[in-house]
Amino acid sequence: MIPSSTYRIQFGPGMGFARAKQIAGYLQRLGVGALYASPLLQATPGSTHGYDVTDPTATSAGLGGEVGRQALHDRLRELGLGFVVDIVPNHVGISVPQANPWWWDVLRYGRESEHAAKFDIDWSRGPLMVPILGDEHGLEELRLEGDRLVYYEQMFPVAPGTGGGTPQEVHERQHYRLVHWRTANTDLNYRRFFDINTLAAVRVEDPEVFDATHRHVLSWGVDGLRIDHPDGLSDPGGYLRRLRDAAPDTWIVAEKILAVGESLPVSWPVAGTTGYDALREICGVFIDPAGEPESPESLRELERQCRLNVARTLLRAEVRRINALLPFDDEDAVIELLSSFPVYRSYLPEGRDSLEQAAEASPRAAEIAELMLADPHGELATRVQQTSGMVMAKGVEDTAFYRYNRFVALNEVGSDPERFGVSPTEFHVAMQARAAGAPETMTALSTHDTKRAEDVRARLAVLSEVDFETPYRRWSQQKPLPEESLTRLGWQTLVGAYPISGDRLRDYLAKAAKEAKLVTSWVDSNPEADKAIAAWPEDVFGDAALMAEVTGFVERITPAGWSNSLGQKLLQLAGPGVPDVYQGTELWDFSLVDPDNRRPVDFEQRAALLARIDDGWLPEIDESGAAKLLVTSRVLRLRRERPELFTGYRPVPAQGPAADHALAFARGDRLVAVCTRLPIGLASAGGWRDTVLPLPAGEWTDVITGRPVSHAPLLSELLSPYPVALVVRS
Repeated sequence: MIPSSTYRIQFGPGMGFARAKQIAGYLQRLGVGALYASPLLQATPGSTHGYDVTDPTATSAGLGGEVGRQALHDRLRELGLGFVVDIVPNHVGISVPQANPWWWDVLRYGRESEHAAKFDIDWSRGPLMVPILGDEHGLEELRLEGDRLVYYEQMFPVAPGTGGGTPQEVHERQHYRLVHWRTANTDLNYRRFFDINTLAAVRVEDPEVFDATHRHVLSWGVDGLRIDHPDGLSDPGGYLRRLRDAAPDTWIVAEKILAVGESLPVSWPVAGTTGYDALREICGVFIDPAGEPESPESLRELERQCRLNVARTLLRAEVRRINALLPFDDEDAVIELLSSFPVYRSYLPEGRDSLEQAAEASPRAAEIAELMLADPHGELATRVQQTSGMVMAKGVEDTAFYRYNRFVALNEVGSDPERFGVSPTEFHVAMQARAAGAPETMTALSTHDTKRAEDVRARLAVLSEVDFETPYRRWSQQKPLPEESLTRLGWQTLVGAYPISGDRLRDYLAKAAKEAKLVTSWVDSNPEADKAIAAWPEDVFGDAALMAEVTGFVERITPAGWSNSLGQKLLQLAGPGVPDVYQGTELWDFSLVDPDNRRPVDFEQRAALLARIDDGWLPEIDESGAAKLLVTSRVLRLRRERPELFTGYRPVPAQGPAADHALAFARGDRLVAVCTRLPIGLASAGGWRDTVLPLPAGEWTDVITGRPVSHAPLLSELLSPYPVALVVRS
């Protein structure tokens, strides 16, 4: 089953199977094709996201267990809705060792454990390292309680026959060593997810491990699977082919982050990506290239320096494991190679050109590449390719994108902030390629991983049409943050997400500053800088005169932001691909990066507004966001009820003095979508005037308003009261 659309639900505390079952009726009325769930397997106790699976053989008890999951699935079937589930093949959670039976057994029995082969552990370097001690003297705090060693609230097993003596003496006899947490980034001897020590990688390339980790979730018979982080796997293509064999009729999309212009490997048997590529194209078309601010530095050089730094520090353990495979000792060459890929990774023999480009970094890097090409499926090639994606993600997404803040609406996963917007021509070419080559791929505007929600970006896009630099200079001089790029990020965030509470803004800036790693970081905090950052929101909010100016500016750009929000929603929902609606975004959503975007959603409010719309209410475009709910429900329902309308793709050019402000396309010969772009510029030029949108002959109706439409409507009439229209020929 290919869903007509999906609706992403973040399961966790407050959203278990019973609660999801309660809102399923609302999702059906909204027009959704399938419920798209975050991971549902047993996870770390208290997990708020589910990506730290501890037992892939069991359904999450905290969410309601297998009985609850089955009841939800039955309800979805009853309503005619599909069920799509997010799965995590790359790693499992180990922060609470006793909660993960496989990891606990490995700690107890070492390499003799029946589960040892499930993990990617380098036993040649001695006992398994567990980096949890607070300092070099942490072992002094160990206690022995029965057959367990206890370090504060954390417990570890004692191997049979190794008891007796002090806790420290018992510890020395184990198959693991508790070590200072700071040693992990340089000396860890098991593969992990990025630099997160509490997520241990599993070897799904082994058929037995694949079966053990997938048997339970595949028994559910769901309609679709979202594959988390395939780039971390040793052989993503091989994994996906094995998964396709195990689930031949399942819709599968992979969380593959594509660089601009990059395509999925042709050998992957999947419908497509999870939609970050579409996000860049759709959001970019609402940015005015004439408003590009000056760039303080080269993004390419910044990205390279950030990647080099990440490889030298956070991921040095991975570098050393690769270096040990070489016939020479040159960690610097490994770092240079890992930091020079133009994309996240290659998949030899596919992507060889990316490896060869990275090899140009240095003569020794070229030697490593030659060794990889001589054995493209060997351990060296495998580990370099796995690690280059980690370096890209941590260096670019999680560092450079928090430093390069000239226009943060562009700082999203899969985007290129140095490319200022997307032209209509580029947009149409991308949509035509998607319609022809990947019509069943997922598309997205917001996800649990986006840096800011779609409506924040839509409002920030308006800054390309107005003078933001003048007020920004004034505000930043009055209320700077401890670092210049953080100051620019802070003010754009306030403008984009306002109204926002001081607590939310404080928590966001604290995370952003630590990710940027300029004045503070997760590893080396700066108490003075942290204190100044924490105080900034209330300091700004407490200045009445300053806030009057800020709120006045926000009020002036908000209507244009709403126009952009409705426009990008229409382009996504009516365009090629399977559109995903992230939870709650059928109304305005001004969330920031996680965990802010996992706040509870008021589904009762949304259901009540939808009922009013179904009674004939055409809401105004205002703070309620009901206009966005109107557009979302109208398009989703049409996709589900009349899928034959949503095929093909063809640009439909407007005619007249304001034609550049209309973006329109046809799906087949009976459906046309049109939206407004650059609304500030449109108003400044005198509005639509006599601009028209020529349509083929026939009787047309705007699905959003229900009004009849002529074959050559004036856009001043068609795009009123809403800046979007979806017209269907009867």
